[in-house]
Amino acid sequence: MTTLAAKTPLKQQTINSLTGTSVWTKWLAFADSQAPKKTLWFLISLVSQGVLFLPIPALLMYYFNAPIAVLAVTLILFFANFIAGMGGSNIRTTLTLFAASIAIHVLMLLVYIL
Repeated sequence: MTTLAAKTPLKQQTINSLTGTSVWTKWLAFADSQAPKKTLWFLISLVSQGVLFLPIPALLMYYFNAPIAVLAVTLILFFANFIAGMGGSNIRTTLTLFAASIAIHVLMLLVYIL
């Protein structure tokens, strides 16, 4: 009994595994599947930025003596998300900016609180 893996050369298996299952490829496939819901993702991004992320600089600067750069980073990310959503950018840009905002804010919280 032979399998498909036994019939394909090792080099081809390596190329397929590198190109087909990377995190970036999966992210882009997810983003492309969300294209019909672009307005919803823009609203989710805008509301979560305003409610969850904009208070973070006040918290970090008042309680944890963070520099003013925390405020600048938060405002840049907020307006980048706002402009990308209002400017008609594609869904990949909208979701990638939103994910980057989440990651950067979590990183800032970890740096200054821990």
